[in-house]
Amino acid sequence: MTKLVSRLVAASVLAIGVASPAVAQRVATGTLDGHRWTATNRIVGQTGTGTQAAVPPGNPIYNAQMPQRSGVAALIMDFGAGGSFICTGSLISPTRVLTAGHCVSGGSRFGGTSGLRSITAHFYAGSNPGQPDNIYNPDVVVSAPNDPVFGSSATVSIRSNGVAVNAGYTGEVIDQNDIAVISLSQAAPEWARVYGIDFSDGLTGRDFTVAGYGRRSTVGGAIGANLGTGRLREGDNRMDFRLGDARFNGGWDAIVDNGAEFDFSYVSDFDNGLAANDTSCLTSQATNFGGGPGTAFCDLGRGAREVGVAGGDSGGPQFGADGRLISVTSYGLTFGATFGDVDTRLNSSFGEFSGYVPLYIHEDFISGAIPEPQSWALMILGFGLAGAGLRARARKVSFA
Repeated sequence: MTKLVSRLVAASVLAIGVASPAVAQRVATGTLDGHRWTATNRIVGQTGTGTQAAVPPGNPIYNAQMPQRSGVAALIMDFGAGGSFICTGSLISPTRVLTAGHCVSGGSRFGGTSGLRSITAHFYAGSNPGQPDNIYNPDVVVSAPNDPVFGSSATVSIRSNGVAVNAGYTGEVIDQNDIAVISLSQAAPEWARVYGIDFSDGLTGRDFTVAGYGRRSTVGGAIGANLGTGRLREGDNRMDFRLGDARFNGGWDAIVDNGAEFDFSYVSDFDNGLAANDTSCLTSQATNFGGGPGTAFCDLGRGAREVGVAGGDSGGPQFGADGRLISVTSYGLTFGATFGDVDTRLNSSFGEFSGYVPLYIHEDFISGAIPEPQSWALMILGFGLAGAGLRARARKVSFA
């Protein structure tokens, strides 16, 4: 990746959570070929993702559909003196929620779950127009969440009584083991959808829908103003590549170089239809793999519903075409304007990467965190094979 290294001005990486100092505000810096990079732990659409009553109004194409997304939960982690922050998770059994490891843990290198006092999962039913008192009808598909999840009469909140974190999670921002399963103290509401998991391996080129309760924008990927968190949004994208793809000849090893496992970390870029912002294309061309300009990952995106993730979307789901989960949201990454970002900051703008943890390498960990093996076996289809080196036991913590 000689060209990419020599042209690298600055790379920034963030874990996509809205942050507690206890977990999500570590900063790592280093140099690469004389250039400095910065990494720190911390659904933005083509156009605005605000409410339809906002000024300017948000685009309703990003409003999450109900009841399809009723199993996507807003998670609040309380670290006491370390503060509280929001992530997103997905219901994978009546009492288990899948999320990112960094939402609940500093990782093995940064104190683990030390200081974590509680986790609360908030499930939002949505409301059906014309029905009194926000009574939820699971047979009616509605474009829901102009209501905030917190304080809504359509929200059910459940405390966690424990969490299992993948034992291989180091706490580094780019880490393919950034995954955890939260245990609920009681079953989620009956109307909350339980999602199956697609464990078939290989995600490159796969289209997906992403959902989350993270920060929203007045104008979308052209930056705009932050509209805050707590309203569920969704959109589309495509898995561009994994960092360990053989076509890179190990080039990402020199760029990331953090001691964590990241070969199976997948990224999607946030395109606006212009070649100048096709980050996956620009970086792959710069690698010059195969003896010529790399064009394998050049694609101008999914159109009007393409999105990038933002703070608070951490741990949220990526749904495949059949509605099953394929990965969870982990981090954001930018190489600046040289490689397509519309500005030099990491702020969920056009030209940035979103990073994901694939579920197919974590089949053992996830199934081991589920207490109902017979019902679980009915839900998971399309098993893939993961190398023994990718499998890890769970570190578990319980709440009194």
